[in-house]
Amino acid sequence: MLRSEVFVPPYKVATLLRGFPSIGQGGDQLVSKAVSAAIAALFKQTDKIDATVRAEPVAKLLQGSLDGFDFIGNGLLMYNGLRIKAMELYVQAVSIDFGAVLSGRINLRLPTEARLRVLLSEADLTTSFNTPFVVQKLQKLEYEGKPLNFHQTQLAINGDRTLQLTSKIQVGDGEAVDLDINAKVEVEERRRIQFAQVKYNGDEAAVRLGKALIAHVNEMLDLDKFALDGTQLRIDQVRIRDDELTFYGTAQIDRFPERKTR
Repeated sequence: MLRSEVFVPPYKVATLLRGFPSIGQGGDQLVSKAVSAAIAALFKQTDKIDATVRAEPVAKLLQGSLDGFDFIGNGLLMYNGLRIKAMELYVQAVSIDFGAVLSGRINLRLPTEARLRVLLSEADLTTSFNTPFVVQKLQKLEYEGKPLNFHQTQLAINGDRTLQLTSKIQVGDGEAVDLDINAKVEVEERRRIQFAQVKYNGDEAAVRLGKALIAHVNEMLDLDKFALDGTQLRIDQVRIRDDELTFYGTAQIDRFPERKTR
């Protein structure tokens, strides 16, 4: 249930500010630090997190009204092992529960939307594809009724802005098949990342296995399966440049996500 916003008459703002000695003109900094801490908690490790709240006048914060906030994070490691070189979120006109901020929580009164930029390096892509989180999803594919085991999987960004996927894949107890695939990256319906215009290298066995694997990966790369609780991601553009893969899109945020603890 969404909370209704309580209106604070302007003539009472000064009195309320005196009730919170740490607020005043530093209220935006307080909220910025709270947002930074809440976002940092979603990641296992971060190199840098910076959230800047915009509110003019600052007294609007007591009513939970923000003109928006900007978030920039670098060197982000998610708890599932996925790595992100950089992430930027730009949120406009958001309403929060100011009382929750004083308790170290971020509660949205109303859903909001943010512009999104996510940057992945070549190393991030390779590391992510070798995490247990992704490997377990890949191994759900049975090929000719046999399980698959992946070894030395690498993702490289080519000069023609395609991705090259190489891996040694053992089918059951048989010998490893050398997989070598080149593909473009496209987005379907703003939510499915797809390997398209795929070129399969190698012998006939490698081509057959490669086609089965790409079909499985394309089915797996649905953003709704990876989004944090309370959020919905949509991608408008993919750009490959200088050994980096960048996604531009939006994030619909119904409630501020929290990391689930076991």
